[in-house]
Amino acid sequence: MLGISHFACFSPVVVESLLLALLLVGSFSPVECFHFNYPLFNESTENDFHLMRSEIAVNAIQVTHDVSGSPITNLSGQALYKRPFKLWSESKGTASFNTTFVFRITPRTDPGGEGLAFILTGHATRPENSEGKWLGIVNASTNGSAQNQIVAVEFDTRKSYMEDLSNNHIGVNVNSVYSIKQANLSINLSSGTDITVKVQYDGKILSAFVGTQMKAPAIALPINLPEHLPQKVFVGFSASTGNHTQLNCVSSWEFSGLSVDEDPDLLWVWIMVPVTVLVSGVAFYFSWKCKCAKQEEEEDDPWVEQQIQGSSTAPRKFRLKELKTATENFNSKNELGKGGFGRVYKGFLKNKEVAVKRFSRNSHQSKQDFIAEVTTISNLHHKNLVKLVGWCYEKRELLLIYEFMPNTSLDKLIFYKKSDEENPITLNWETRYGIICGVAQALDYLHNGCEKRVLHRDIKASNIMLDSDFNARLGDFGLARIIQQSDYTHHSTKEIAGTPGYMAPESFHTGRAAVETDVYAFGVLVLEVVCGRKPGDQSVNNKYNNGIVDWVWEYYRRQRILDVVDLRLNGVFRKEQTEYALMLALSCCHPNPYQRPSMRISLRVLTGEVDPPVIPIEKPPFVWPATPPVSFREDLEYPPTGGLLSPPSELIGR
Repeated sequence: MLGISHFACFSPVVVESLLLALLLVGSFSPVECFHFNYPLFNESTENDFHLMRSEIAVNAIQVTHDVSGSPITNLSGQALYKRPFKLWSESKGTASFNTTFVFRITPRTDPGGEGLAFILTGHATRPENSEGKWLGIVNASTNGSAQNQIVAVEFDTRKSYMEDLSNNHIGVNVNSVYSIKQANLSINLSSGTDITVKVQYDGKILSAFVGTQMKAPAIALPINLPEHLPQKVFVGFSASTGNHTQLNCVSSWEFSGLSVDEDPDLLWVWIMVPVTVLVSGVAFYFSWKCKCAKQEEEEDDPWVEQQIQGSSTAPRKFRLKELKTATENFNSKNELGKGGFGRVYKGFLKNKEVAVKRFSRNSHQSKQDFIAEVTTISNLHHKNLVKLVGWCYEKRELLLIYEFMPNTSLDKLIFYKKSDEENPITLNWETRYGIICGVAQALDYLHNGCEKRVLHRDIKASNIMLDSDFNARLGDFGLARIIQQSDYTHHSTKEIAGTPGYMAPESFHTGRAAVETDVYAFGVLVLEVVCGRKPGDQSVNNKYNNGIVDWVWEYYRRQRILDVVDLRLNGVFRKEQTEYALMLALSCCHPNPYQRPSMRISLRVLTGEVDPPVIPIEKPPFVWPATPPVSFREDLEYPPTGGLLSPPSELIGR
């Protein structure tokens, strides 16, 4: 009996014709959808996998151990999805599937070794002694045995055999480490960058696409998988190192398949020849087709809800219809603002004003930011943080509900515009200084007051909300990441995150967020509030092409630092307090991250407990790696942020 999965390679018209023919003469073979999607991995997803000498760390599967200070030679590991996939049955034929994943291979020797593989296997166990050239899939005694029940698409990074084409090739292996077909790759597997791979099987041909070019497969092989694999298989990854080593990281993974099912209780449709029954059958088919299309269109990723509901502090979940009613179906007249994430709307829930943040639909990155924001901020409680009221994920809509801030965001009130010259100033000095202190308190809480340290990673004026009394509330935790104070001092990222103008110079070299990078962004924010100018505002003099930091530092060098104060203050400000705030801001923006004060020290400066740090008259050049102070004395008033920087390294995970 033919299954629906057999028609995946035909055009829609042909599929419809074939299905109608089946309605006339036979029956449907029942199939069930097998699908999962992991945009990232964390502790809450560990139970979904058989991890054998593998681990989940830095939001990714480390297929071979990546533990700082531990040797990584002669390792093998496997990571398999726990739920088996029904690949074939004697009566229903073979299922089809496709999978897309992103991996990163970072060599530790030249060349690296040995390789990473996507595998289908009948065994949820890792072969012993499968390190080195065996890629974690077989060993010397089992190589070539049909009992292995394994098919692998290998990404080989070392020429371990004479038969290997090179130390940068793809191959298909069946029960053996020797490939039955292989091909050289133009893309460098060991580049230390993210590589996207798509593997698909239509019941006859196994194909793999590598890199950005997805139009033509890097390798394609006619193969009858049921000849080599049992009916139920586990899917996952395998990797190994030998004396040549590399880090093998899988940062995201999606798998979809039509799994043949022999459950006798599933609905079977028998269509007889009489016209009346035929009409009913055709009507059923088109009804079924429309329903499937609608389900596909509105299908939600269960992984998103699992991540949020797995948090003990998750806020209330709202229904989509509630939020549509609250915002008048996201009416443009209720729009409060927009950004790279999407748009924010004003709404009313039980006669209470709220702000509804609507993420861009169906975006992989949006899901990551959405989960990060909910799971991070729901654990935080501070008067200077925007309060998260609830969330919604329904029909692929990603929505967050926040308390409403009547005075909008700081950037809408603080930046200097020519059109504002005749308008009365909105924020006086006392209000501005209170905002600066409020943000400092929020960051001190995130860095030092939480059980787990939180890096915000996107501090800027547009993310500072103002309540009815113009008190500062730090919001937008879409880029925030939690780090264990005892284990990690930074967060590594596969792509540089943040907003230009607020990002510390070392971020572009390390790809790491740390407390020092948050401190730098805070320094830029203080300059904005005092000067009323955006970070990249160069309207005063084109000479200062590095933005507001260079501009203010030049005025400090000329001993005219108060000349940078926003003209709209009309000279009404506390001069010593303002000068101290500017000097603190420049120290936070010091090119050497070791010289920046912590947020705890910054807060003490703002409250008048200690004087601002002494900063050099000339802005020091940026040098990387940064040089830490030669020694520290316990009586130093301004120790660095606690030695939180780490040597620069590769970019891992997100």
